[in-house]
Amino acid sequence: MGKRSLKPGNMLYPVPAALISCRDPEGRSNLVTVAWCGTVCSDPPMISISLRKDRFSHDMIRRSGEFVVNLTNEQILKQTDLCGVKSGREVDKWTLSGLHEEAAFAVKAPLVRESPVSIECRVRQILELGSHDMFIGEVVSVDADEKYFDEKDRLCLEKCGLVSYVHGEYRETGKLLGTFGYSVRKKTAVPRGREKAAESQNRKKPAARKDGKIPSEPQDGKKAAELKAGKKTEGSRTREKKEGAGNGRKETVLTEKRKRRDKKKENR
Repeated sequence: MGKRSLKPGNMLYPVPAALISCRDPEGRSNLVTVAWCGTVCSDPPMISISLRKDRFSHDMIRRSGEFVVNLTNEQILKQTDLCGVKSGREVDKWTLSGLHEEAAFAVKAPLVRESPVSIECRVRQILELGSHDMFIGEVVSVDADEKYFDEKDRLCLEKCGLVSYVHGEYRETGKLLGTFGYSVRKKTAVPRGREKAAESQNRKKPAARKDGKIPSEPQDGKKAAELKAGKKTEGSRTREKKEGAGNGRKETVLTEKRKRRDKKKENR
């Protein structure tokens, strides 16, 4: 089946379900939920959020030049949705949601204490695009909850249970499918010594005989038949010759010793 053309619209999903906190110059603070949010630059690190002009937080951020992007998870999802449908002009969203303000490290806008990760930003540019104005903010601090760090002091975002927004629905991030660059990453070569050891371990052991003993080496059909018939094989004959030669040498040595001993007795 082919693709179907739809009318132009915002279909770039998933996007973050971010909770934006801000404070105006007079000291009033507010919360607003934003899905139109994303990374726009790596060096310096920059983030964009887009707000309609009539939003209560729009004027706060424009005048203060600061905002905080608070990432969300299932534990604060209901509060995040609530802050997206209520207006700060009518209610105190901090009190209504039960979320708590926390002092930031680099900006005057507050952090959301319950958020796993908070990203502090200073406004660098405001772009008037149409229905929304885009605030481009430079990241001045990233603040993460201590419980999401492992024993190596690595921030484990996969343990945060971050929530994304997909066409009107909230979804938790899923299973790991790969890591950056895995498609071209070379497989780790197995050292030759280990490879040989693995080959020797994978070889089949010889089957046990009826008497329960395992032969030291495989035997061909002719050799097995000779052994069964009681005949001496070439190998057994060779061993007997060697053993016989050895016995002969032993007897010669003993005879010489006897002769020397008898000669000494005669000379006494």
